[in-house]
Amino acid sequence: MAEAGNIHIRGGRIIDPQNNVDSVDDLFISQGRIVATGKVPDGFTADETINAENQVVCAGLVDLSVRMREPGLEYKATLKSESAAAAAGGITTCCCPPDTKPIIDTPAMANMLTHRGVEIGLTQVLPVGALTTELGGVMLSDMFALSQAGCVAFSNADTPITNTLVIRRAMEYASSFDLLVILHANDPWLTDDGCMHEGEISTRLGLSGIPEASETAIIARDLALIEQTGVKAHFARISCARSVDLIVQARERGLKVTADVAIHHLHLTDFDVGSFNSLCRVMPPLRSERDKDRLRQAVAAGEIQAICSDHQPHEKDAKLAAFSEAEPGISGLETLLPLGLKLVDEDIIGMNTLISSLTSGPASVLGINAGDLGPGKQADVCIFDPESEYLLDSSKFLSRGRNTPFQNWPLRGRVSHTIHAGRLVYSVK
Repeated sequence: MAEAGNIHIRGGRIIDPQNNVDSVDDLFISQGRIVATGKVPDGFTADETINAENQVVCAGLVDLSVRMREPGLEYKATLKSESAAAAAGGITTCCCPPDTKPIIDTPAMANMLTHRGVEIGLTQVLPVGALTTELGGVMLSDMFALSQAGCVAFSNADTPITNTLVIRRAMEYASSFDLLVILHANDPWLTDDGCMHEGEISTRLGLSGIPEASETAIIARDLALIEQTGVKAHFARISCARSVDLIVQARERGLKVTADVAIHHLHLTDFDVGSFNSLCRVMPPLRSERDKDRLRQAVAAGEIQAICSDHQPHEKDAKLAAFSEAEPGISGLETLLPLGLKLVDEDIIGMNTLISSLTSGPASVLGINAGDLGPGKQADVCIFDPESEYLLDSSKFLSRGRNTPFQNWPLRGRVSHTIHAGRLVYSVK
């Protein structure tokens, strides 16, 4: 792997929404840090020059939900394979949810993941600690100790906390130390054995549906508790139009709440399940066209602060079962940016809004020092050609997971270079 040296990125369109920069200019990196934009610094001699003409230069992407599958599910993927996929996707910061095996509910587990990420050196791996011990929804984890060990936030992953008092106590604990709680809104009784959005299509296919209320009822409950406790909270991977409205109204009342959406919910609907396409089996499920359109509007308006990949790599067999039995999830690290650029091409959002939703937006949610190209910041940089056109071929993924419903989609935008902590960790051969 290349060492951190002096890098001159020449003639790219630098887009840095956090610092209101959108101009064709040069960027200079030294000793792992951004040192200047525009004029060459005094005494600077480049060890490497990257020609970025006709390309976009932005901060490395920050992904709020990446299942690395290690430890515990290495037959699906590993930290090394998925870190390589992240680098290929221009992603320099990955948040790892706590549902690894063993669960991230001890400082030792948090330290292990952080150190393995540093050892591999392709992307920063940030552990998200468990809200409750073993994600059991009963005993609170030692959130303070976990935060000291590097956990940037706390969640119960996809396992619902059904006891309202437990989630209240968790929020009170987190609030007392100014820790971020990440919430996944899902009522297990309303979800029951559902496998797709409840509506006309689920009825036609004869599949058990998951109603919109399975998400919105829990969001309403959690917003009441957020108001009670004053905790900083983030709703992950919302899927419904009504969810957006509830969160926006709460923020107007002064609540410290943010939200993200998975990129596939901005492109696919329950209609795409088609003839039981198991590659479209995700949780939360793909919703209606109305929901998709509202989510898109919310990203464009800044009502949703971040877009994530919700990366869940699977082995081939995991998607070969009947739709209701197939494992949910999409391998999304290497499609996050091009699918985002597709929204730009369709005039759904602007380029600056997209870059913000992938960089400074998620970084501000986490409260981490990343997501922008300001002088002195760690040199995490993504360079991509926004005009490069191709048909998506999942067989070329660096991720071990090839499970994507976007196979053969015409896409535009390809990462040419990724720099992490001042080192070139990916470049197109």
